[in-house]
Amino acid sequence: MRLKKIIYFMLLSLFFLNNIAAQEKSIKVFNEQRAKQITIKENKRIKIKTFDGIKVSGRIKIIDDQTILLGNKEIKLSEIEKIKRNPLIISICSSVLLYYCSAALSITSITLYAFSGDASAFLFIIPSTAFGYAGMKFPNILKGYKTSSNWKYKIIESK
Repeated sequence: MRLKKIIYFMLLSLFFLNNIAAQEKSIKVFNEQRAKQITIKENKRIKIKTFDGIKVSGRIKIIDDQTILLGNKEIKLSEIEKIKRNPLIISICSSVLLYYCSAALSITSITLYAFSGDASAFLFIIPSTAFGYAGMKFPNILKGYKTSSNWKYKIIESK
């Protein structure tokens, strides 16, 4: 019985040591002129624009020191023109807020027309459609890091 407890303890200790010592890959985005840097860990949501004009978004998987996998596409770091974080909560909240503004303006327009009979109340439909379209496009207000602004990308191992 005592030997069984020792074996369980050893296995549990090995499991925790493995998690503590495990290194996680991430992308280091840095600008040497401004002395600024950020780190984007693996499995985080990002948007990338390549020099070819291709835009890809999704969770990032790091394949090797020069290649990442994003949305079933392998992309080399040298092909990236712009990289931007794309958290899911910001995408959802901004879209929902814009849809609610669109619905509120539409309802206001219809209500004003119903009570006043003035056709100018339908002018609220114009910004309503703009808010609805903006909500469909999933706006991302976070800063993007472009190579044209001297930002560089490197894959590193972090804890």
